[in-house]
Amino acid sequence: MKVISIILIAIVAIEHIYIMYMEMFAWETLGRKTFKGALPDELFTPTKSLAANQGLYNGFLAAGLIWSLFIDNAEWSSNVAIFFLACVAVAGLYGAATASKKILFVQALPAIITLILVILTR
Repeated sequence: MKVISIILIAIVAIEHIYIMYMEMFAWETLGRKTFKGALPDELFTPTKSLAANQGLYNGFLAAGLIWSLFIDNAEWSSNVAIFFLACVAVAGLYGAATASKKILFVQALPAIITLILVILTR
């Protein structure tokens, strides 16, 4: 189960690297495609810097999850993973409540499942 939790942490981290890329560097292309219907087309250009700021935060979440995979001490590794997975879950739940229900399944649910598995494998 420990190996599965490591794989899931890596998947959640990779997902947030992708979100960071989309929000920081491809907001007007991938962002427009991803959030089609949730945000009018004419708002992508004026919100580019806001999306980039969000992307930076997603990068920090990914960095924290990746960091947790390189910590030798098992207790600290799981503590760091739990913290960052909880941050991802809360952000995903908030995004699902305020932006798009799709975020619940794409962001929050994978983090919550991984969080539960990390806690169970402590």
